[in-house]
Amino acid sequence: MGIFMKKVVLLATALAMISGSAFAADMPLKAVKAPPPAPFDPWDIAFGGGVMSDYIFRGVTQSNHQPSVTAYFEPRYNINKDLQLYVGTSAESISFSNRAAAEVDVYGGVRPTFGPAAFDFGVWGYLYPGGSCADNVLTGGIPGGNVCPVSTATIFLADGNVMKKDVSFFEAYAKLNYTINDSWAFGVNEYYSPNFLNSGAWGDYASVTGKWTAPSAMMGTSGVGMYVSGEFGRQWLGTSDAFYGTGPGTVFAAGIPYKSYDTWNVGIGFTYKVFTLDLRYSDTDLNKGDCNAFTSAFNSTGTTNVTPINPTGAGSNWCGAAGIARLSFDLTAMTNLK
Repeated sequence: MGIFMKKVVLLATALAMISGSAFAADMPLKAVKAPPPAPFDPWDIAFGGGVMSDYIFRGVTQSNHQPSVTAYFEPRYNINKDLQLYVGTSAESISFSNRAAAEVDVYGGVRPTFGPAAFDFGVWGYLYPGGSCADNVLTGGIPGGNVCPVSTATIFLADGNVMKKDVSFFEAYAKLNYTINDSWAFGVNEYYSPNFLNSGAWGDYASVTGKWTAPSAMMGTSGVGMYVSGEFGRQWLGTSDAFYGTGPGTVFAAGIPYKSYDTWNVGIGFTYKVFTLDLRYSDTDLNKGDCNAFTSAFNSTGTTNVTPINPTGAGSNWCGAAGIARLSFDLTAMTNLK
């Protein structure tokens, strides 16, 4: 009986273990509580700065082919991942004929995104504080205020050019950037101003852009990125107001019909963390005479660059070929300052 009872006990124990295991398998597992998702913060701030060997704006130097420094600050509000509102300000050092101290930009708009298509709509204001008249003295009697009027006996610049004290203006813009894949992206841009550079002439600028970004595998593990990009654009311009048609030798009582022009640039860039080194070539199809009439350059020279809108013959190299080296840094609070 002792051996029999032992076998019965062992059998009962085995059946209990099997039954318990099956019962446990039928029980639902206790849910593991996932950590709560991080709260969505719609606010972000982008900011940065840089130094460049030449400040070129649509093919025309704004710094007399001299180095320029720049900085920007842009608060952003993300309504959701596909819709962003933003405002911003930036500043660049310049060298204008009216001795303006700097270019200060204020802008704002909205950036909706639909898959690979990123749009940008907004208004951009270009302010040029510190402009002055010849030796800070108003000459002549042309009304309108905030200008440096001239008479037939007094000119603003030694080369015969004149420039208003205030050349601030604004543009409305629309942009589209389409990302094909990690390497290729293309864009179209449109800007319009009813009073470009406060000259009285309307201005319309349209361009197409392209960018190729090197695959990360191609660059190895150095952390350095590379891209090649370019732009082709056209700047259409209307007729200036009478102020720019009253200088010595100028015969445009109703203003100068500025020459519209094409501009293009192409370059290569290298990125490392928040830094970018961009090396670029820029040019336009404006000749020196038409460039002089458009820019009112303070260092125009010669008398042989006569064109229908530049009867004095002075010529400017502000619109010609230029090479630009730019070193910049760009950060966002959400990405770089966490």
